[in-house]
Amino acid sequence: MQANRSRDTKPELAVRSAVHRRGLRYRVATRPQPELRRTADMVFRRAKVAVFVDGCYWHGCPEHHTQPATNREYWAEKISGNVRRDKETNERLERAGWTVLRFWEHENTETVADAIETSVRSALRRQAPDESRGKGS
Repeated sequence: MQANRSRDTKPELAVRSAVHRRGLRYRVATRPQPELRRTADMVFRRAKVAVFVDGCYWHGCPEHHTQPATNREYWAEKISGNVRRDKETNERLERAGWTVLRFWEHENTETVADAIETSVRSALRRQAPDESRGKGS
């Protein structure tokens, strides 16, 4: 397991590159909430958007995950634990006001980047002061 990357995977790098080309800037592999001992693949602090690009094997993709032939019980528990932790992470971040976006590694990079861009820009627009009011209001 030591050889398996926890960050900078090919799908993650592709998504980061596509999002960066769109002019969005983010933090990489950081905790959205300091007290939460979980790191997101991309964090947009001002917009409060946390992005995770999940590997099909490690996070139990319903479309691509397969159980290994050896040590079945260990791996079944490991993967189900990951799925539970992902769900708990989503819930905790959402309670703290974050938008959580999760994508599978097999999803189309440009489609993922579109969804991230839409979410981040929408969140930033909601935070912008209402410009329809006068400056003196």
